[in-house]
Amino acid sequence: MDTQTDFHLSRPQITLQNMNPGSKLPLTSFTEMWYQIFLWALFSSMFIHTIAGAYCFDTLRKHKYGKYFPLVIIIMGVLLPLTSGVVSSAAVAFVYRASSYQMPPLYALLWGIGQTVVTVCVGLTRILATL
Repeated sequence: MDTQTDFHLSRPQITLQNMNPGSKLPLTSFTEMWYQIFLWALFSSMFIHTIAGAYCFDTLRKHKYGKYFPLVIIIMGVLLPLTSGVVSSAAVAFVYRASSYQMPPLYALLWGIGQTVVTVCVGLTRILATL
């Protein structure tokens, strides 16, 4: 056997066994952890922004231009996790993986929803205006 074949055989294979959100197995690889945290952040953000968009549409439906603001709110509910959610999910997964901790799926749920809660708290308060 040549050295390239030996190297290829000894490389660990990435499995997608824990990519199922209903799985009870602990998440061990960076990809599994990042994916689970990101999905929970994405779906919780979409849920919150959809509720906010529906409320905004209900209150501004007769306004000439205000009736289009719910679209912006819903788009931001997808764009925020796709930008900052990807980075923060990767940071959390990197810390867990670098410290060789296994992440229970419930922790991925808490980290993902926690990102949305922090985003909502920063958006609803005047923290950014004081900086």
